[in-house]
Amino acid sequence: MVEDLNELKEKNSNREETIVECPECGSKHLAQDYDRGELVCEDCGLVVDNQYIDSGPEWRSFDMQQEESRARTGAPMTEMVHDKGLSTGIDRSNRDSYGRAIPSKKKAQIYRLRKWQRRIRVSDATERNLAYALQELDRMASTMGLPKNIRERAAVVYRKAVKKNLIRGRSINSVVAASLYAACRDAGVPRTLDEIADASASDRKEIGRTYRFLSRELVLKLKPTRPEEYLGRFCSELNLGGKVQKVAESIIKKAEEKELISGKGPTGLAAAAIYISSIQENKRRTQREVADVAAVTEVTVRNRYKELVKELDLDVEV
Repeated sequence: MVEDLNELKEKNSNREETIVECPECGSKHLAQDYDRGELVCEDCGLVVDNQYIDSGPEWRSFDMQQEESRARTGAPMTEMVHDKGLSTGIDRSNRDSYGRAIPSKKKAQIYRLRKWQRRIRVSDATERNLAYALQELDRMASTMGLPKNIRERAAVVYRKAVKKNLIRGRSINSVVAASLYAACRDAGVPRTLDEIADASASDRKEIGRTYRFLSRELVLKLKPTRPEEYLGRFCSELNLGGKVQKVAESIIKKAEEKELISGKGPTGLAAAAIYISSIQENKRRTQREVADVAAVTEVTVRNRYKELVKELDLDVEV
């Protein structure tokens, strides 16, 4: 019975990997209906597959308290903790395994046990380094509003650097900042070195040097950042809609076709494209506003703007 279930799970995972689009309309918007065991196309309604296995729990919960009481597993593994979250901890609720309050006479003992438990989780210098660095990474990512997947990627890069002994002679903060910068670029949501430096205690030049060193030693095959990767964030901060972003993307695409972006900063080009598209869509933003969001100077925005208008023959009424 167990072997049959494992075979079905393996078959189900293989099916998920092979079915990536609807055979009827070619849409990639597929939804899993685990109640019926079906894979359904959200665009045309075709039932692509009807032998899906529900891999969730067999129990139901209607609030967070029920979910916590009925769950029989712990938190998932994470790279954001030095021991990957596999060690145990003593809860601060001061209750025993039956949910009863611990007597006041034993609270001092529980406090000592909790303190020593916290200490023995970090056994050597490497783990102390990781514990401090990952806390700093989490703080920086929270300051910048970065999601969990980017934090996990940055933690993996930092762990590789520690494993290859690349931290020696460099500050932990600079290596953490460089790892976060690399993770942002790898995830396609790049942040500038100035933004990373503002959230870190390290200098911009030091972060850049450390990033180049890590990229070379860890063989991080990261492509150069593209201007269109900044458009969504810049438009959001300027309160511009998707139509302005779409026009800016078309401007960048035309500039790439004419090879106008080579040797120029991606943030400056993105800022100039947004400035042009905001004028064309009657949602004008000043050069100062766009420059402040993109962390470039007004002169840069003005120069890139003039080049794009001239080379692409754009109709812009200033």
